[in-house]
Formats: sequence, structure tokens, C-alpha cells
Amino acid sequence: MTDLNKALLAAYDEHLRGLGPVRDDETRDADGPLLRKSGGFRGFVTSPAADLGLRGAELDDLIARQRDFFAARGESVEWKTRGHDLPADLPERLTAAGFVAEDPETVLIGLAAELATQTPAPEGITLRRVTARTDMRRIAALQTEVWGEDWSWLVGDLTDNAAADPEGFLVVVAETDTPTPEVVSAAWLTRTPGTEFAGLWGGSTLAAWRGRGIYRSLVAHRARWAVEHGIRYLQVDASPDSTPILRRLGMHAVTTTTPYVWTPPAS
Repeated sequence: MTDLNKALLAAYDEHLRGLGPVRDDETRDADGPLLRKSGGFRGFVTSPAADLGLRGAELDDLIARQRDFFAARGESVEWKTRGHDLPADLPERLTAAGFVAEDPETVLIGLAAELATQTPAPEGITLRRVTARTDMRRIAALQTEVWGEDWSWLVGDLTDNAAADPEGFLVVVAETDTPTPEVVSAAWLTRTPGTEFAGLWGGSTLAAWRGRGIYRSLVAHRARWAVEHGIRYLQVDASPDSTPILRRLGMHAVTTTTPYVWTPPAS
């Protein structure tokens, strides 16, 4: 790992291991070395430190407490792990407790100023900032089509965040220049309060429109907005499809992240 990557990873560990924004329908608390958020789409557990400081039976007890806490609520929960976390056997212990690993992603960080290129949307496509609930429904429908699962929960999530923090939350759609515009891709940016970081999310594109540069134009568009709003660093939890594109644009891979999800048994 280069010195730059080490510095970026240290900044990530310092600033980006928290719970993020907490909405009115969510609550947050702590359990030992963990931060915990309940309510919303599903619960969330994260460690502010890369080393939990617990081993063996003590770690198993901590994991079981999280599972039992959300079981009592009848709520699923995501435990966010990182590739450099300790102890190294945390994933195995989560699996033994009934948590299921989702697909791993690469954590990338880049300088907003370097990503803020004048990269236009491809011909026939317009990028537009949106805040209205009707547009958020179109984004949720896009996500549902791309991923083949119900993303209707995203409507409230995007709408509430856009209303609560207009200077730190940006949602952009890529839509066709046609009499009835079709949303073919969408992406958003979330500023991390009290830091110089913002996260880039979304970017899913309908299959027929992939490979045309829409994703790159959405990254550049959000980066330009970030620079205008005093944001220095942009971070992405990237899929295997997005990682090569983002690395070519100048982002740096610093670690990986894998969600471990526990779901209440069906009644």
C-alpha cells in the first residue's frame, strides 16, 4: 500500500466508520465497541475502530447481543465489516451467529478536485438535480428494474434526506432527451457532517444504456458540486463493475467492505 493509500485509509477510519445521518424514524445507541442504529429500512451496526478489542467468547457474546436486540424488534440488521478489521475471524463468527455475507465491495477514495472534470453526459442524455418525491419514485423504479428486487423503500429515504440537508445531499438523474423523458440512471451524494468527506451512491444504469459514459458523467457532475460546497474527498463502496471505472478516473482502493445481514426467521 502506498503512503497516499495509507493516509486515505487512516482518514477513512477516523471519519467514515460512524452511523451517518439518523432520520426521525431511527434511533441510535452504543453497545461496547459498537454503534447501532435501529428503525428505517433495516438496522445497522458498525465499529468506530478497526479493532473491536474483543476476542473469542467475548466477541461471540457481543455478536449474539446484536442479533437478539434486533430479533426482539423483528427487524433485520446489517453489520458493516471492513477487510482490515480485527479480529480476523470476525466474519466467521458472524456467520456462525446466523449473519449472511452479501457481496463484498471495494472502498475507494478520491480528491473531489481531481474528479471534477468537464465530462459531459452522452448525446441524448440530460443530467438533472431532483428533489421531488415523484422523481424519487422514478429512481426507485429504476433501481427495482436493475436489481430485480423491491427498492420502494428508497423513495422515502431520498426524499427525506433531500429535504433535511439540501446543502449536503444531492440527487441527480440521467434522463433521455425525449418528449417523455425516461430515467436511465441515477446517483446521489451524501456529505458526512463535520468532515471533508462525502459518499457517492447509486449510479445503476439500465442495461440498454450502459457503456456510453453515463456513469462517468454522473461522477464528474457530483464532484463539481462537491468542490463548490467545500467537500475535499469523495468515497465509494464500489461494485466489481464500478471499481475499474473509478480507478481509471483517479480514485484509490484502500480496503474492502462486506455487509453481514441477519434477518428474522419467517413467522
